[in-house]
Amino acid sequence: MSVEEQVREFGRVWAAAEERGDTEVLAGLATEGFRLVGPLGFVLDREQWLARYRDGGLVTEKLAWSGVEVRGFGGTAIAIGVHEQVATHRGNPVNGRFRATHVLVREDDRWRLAGIHLSPIGAPFVPGGGAR
Repeated sequence: MSVEEQVREFGRVWAAAEERGDTEVLAGLATEGFRLVGPLGFVLDREQWLARYRDGGLVTEKLAWSGVEVRGFGGTAIAIGVHEQVATHRGNPVNGRFRATHVLVREDDRWRLAGIHLSPIGAPFVPGGGAR
């Protein structure tokens, strides 16, 4: 199986675990030094990321990761796609559509998630012409 196929399969497992709030599977997918950078710039470490589900604060109804481009660099893979979620956090809607960069590393002959960075999706800046 190619790196791209492996990372895409990893993404399916990850998204399904997020939808179930399955902290046991998510913990097994993430490295000890995992970090998530949220769309507003906040940073969660691995335990904070898992705690979102452990304390019942986050409920993810749907999570899709689409349009994914995978690039392999030896024992590291960068996957950039669109993360679209329907979720609530402490009863408040946190639905969103973000550009998501996932950083995966090979550990013990399997892929593990070292980081996720979520960004709002906007138009690129064009000098002299504003956003297009």
